[in-house]
Amino acid sequence: MMVSLKIDDSTCIRCLRCVKVCPSSIFYKNNAENRIETQNIEYCIRCGHCVAVCPTDSVKHGDFPEDKVHMIDRDLLPSPEQVMLLIKSRRSNRVFTKNPVPEDKLDMIVEAAHRAPTASNMQNVEFTLVTDPRKLHAVSSATIEIFSALAKRLNNPFIKPVAKRIVPEVYGYLPRFGKLIEEFKNGNDLILRNATALLFIHAPKESRFGSDDCNLAYQNGSLMAESLGVSQFYTGFVCTAIRQDKDHRIEKMLGINGRIHAGMALGLTEFKYPNYIDKKDTVLKKF
Repeated sequence: MMVSLKIDDSTCIRCLRCVKVCPSSIFYKNNAENRIETQNIEYCIRCGHCVAVCPTDSVKHGDFPEDKVHMIDRDLLPSPEQVMLLIKSRRSNRVFTKNPVPEDKLDMIVEAAHRAPTASNMQNVEFTLVTDPRKLHAVSSATIEIFSALAKRLNNPFIKPVAKRIVPEVYGYLPRFGKLIEEFKNGNDLILRNATALLFIHAPKESRFGSDDCNLAYQNGSLMAESLGVSQFYTGFVCTAIRQDKDHRIEKMLGINGRIHAGMALGLTEFKYPNYIDKKDTVLKKF
């Protein structure tokens, strides 16, 4: 559908901000008439940069009516030092209480993830939130089943000699797979670690940048979780199993018509970390 886009010439101050920020070069200045005009509107990706940057609300975009445009009070934004401290304090805390994460906090985490940028502003990232204990157990169980089948294949005497030379790093995980499987049989879930919520982030199968977009969304959500005092960790084992599973059983189980590219296990923390530790020295090249 064609975008509705025009400039209110009576309030436009010709600051050229819309011209400079539009990724599709739709805005330009007509020097002869000293006014801002539009061209090739069909190339608009509906990013909203033009509306967000206009200081006089002169850009009228059909996708962004007044109720979708909000003024930013920059005095309320955290300082760079506060943001850095939040980043440094973020940890993959896997020690949860049995209490569920309040729904309003889960909603804020999803909203933060949804606000992440997407390639070409496609905004086709979707979310599935699992809080049903039976479904959570089923996800862990499916992950274990996939790992069991994978371990069996990798230990096949006809496959092992060749595969071990081709993908030696995979064989380094075999003892870990065995530990996960054994612990799960004994009632100890090392996949989700008794998380009370699980957020899957997925995109349509045909999405070229689905993985990139979903993992950008994850980062937003994880930082929001940290700010809310909600513990979380990246579900690496589940995502690994999903990539290995040609039957897509976890997606089918949850009715997801697409591909899961990121997952976040969530729960209320039993305790908070009082310290942060330094990472390895930054590897940075400058030119």
